[in-house]
Amino acid sequence: MEYQYPRFTPEMKKTHKILIPNMAPVQFRILAAVMEQAGYICELLENCGSQVCELGLKYVHNDTCYPALLVIGQFLDALGSGKYDLDHTALIITQTGGGCRASNYIHLLRKALMKAGYPQVPVVSLNFSGLEKDSGFPMTVTLMRKLLACIYYGDLLVALRAQTEPYETHKGDAQALQEKWLDTICGWVHEDRGWKGREIKAAMPRIAEEFAAIPVHRVPKVKVGVVGEIYVKYSPLGNNDLEKFLASQDCEVNLPGLMGFVQYCAYNPSETARLYGGTFLEKHVSGLILKYIEGMESVMIKVLKDNGFHAPLPFRELTKLSEGVIGMGNKMGEGWLLTCEMIELIQSGYENIVCAQPFGCLPNHICGKGMINKLREMYPQANITPIDYDPSATRVNQENRIKLMLAVARERLEEKTGKPVKPAPQEDPQLTAV
Repeated sequence: MEYQYPRFTPEMKKTHKILIPNMAPVQFRILAAVMEQAGYICELLENCGSQVCELGLKYVHNDTCYPALLVIGQFLDALGSGKYDLDHTALIITQTGGGCRASNYIHLLRKALMKAGYPQVPVVSLNFSGLEKDSGFPMTVTLMRKLLACIYYGDLLVALRAQTEPYETHKGDAQALQEKWLDTICGWVHEDRGWKGREIKAAMPRIAEEFAAIPVHRVPKVKVGVVGEIYVKYSPLGNNDLEKFLASQDCEVNLPGLMGFVQYCAYNPSETARLYGGTFLEKHVSGLILKYIEGMESVMIKVLKDNGFHAPLPFRELTKLSEGVIGMGNKMGEGWLLTCEMIELIQSGYENIVCAQPFGCLPNHICGKGMINKLREMYPQANITPIDYDPSATRVNQENRIKLMLAVARERLEEKTGKPVKPAPQEDPQLTAV
């Protein structure tokens, strides 16, 4: 007889703690607050270490992509820690509904829970596409609006800190201010405010103005963009603390916002209908969703520019970068968005790019690594290095490859500015041995 996995029922809202995998630490911290305000008991996981990957390898087929191994391994490591009442614990995982294997993580997780001896633990699907219709986690319009607003708050905080921290005269100012605003925004969320249009329009300028007031000494630095598969792009667990490593190499890092991927997911259904046929509603529903999101997007872009920071392109402008480069039908995984983000970074002065991808992730190998030669032809200044992340890849080799890219970047920056660039920090030779 087929096993009937446990469902997360509405009654469990008051009895079960929901564990959240930590992909984008800043954005997910605010999203957790949204769930708490909605009446759920939840916790953002922070357990890392080699045992997470080892558990993933033990309970998931080793041909499955690296993010699935890590997400499932992190859940299993948490459940086995003894910290939780397993009869009153649930897990939550996103489902995009696209053709990427990520849509199947939930089924892999349920199988792993059975094999690991946690058959009673229900899994909640967080999705915008109507999957798991009998879930006890309904996606209401109000909840969607709150989630979208909080992603933008997180993107703004990430961008402001990234463009301030490398230049601050007093180390720690940008991090402390980010923490202050994270606490403030989470406080608003718990009070059910801060997520409406007029509140966002009032709050974002205040946030940007405070970051702009941090004393800085702006000198030429290597600017590095990070793109790739969504999990390893954002997750410190998935990319071996890539942002922290680049900061240690005295770089300014540009990590395109999480909302870009949300807009990409909203855009694709109508593009599919236009390419392959569909109803009038199917062809235009994405436009309605994107128009709502653009209200928040325009506020964020304006406050960044008004306070002297680099602002990303509006999503509609980003889509135009694909013309003559990649077809919009390439929408498995990160698809055309990955290529367009690289083009935007290059055009914005972040021509040094780390393309982070799980080994064997075909969408990324095609739309990321596969487009690098084309982009180098179009933009000779492009300095792109693809980095594979998987259980067998060593952190040392990954960082050494990035250091080679940064060495080229420093030489070019010195030629461009005519000024010496601060050399890379000296490290223990044993730590950098291949």
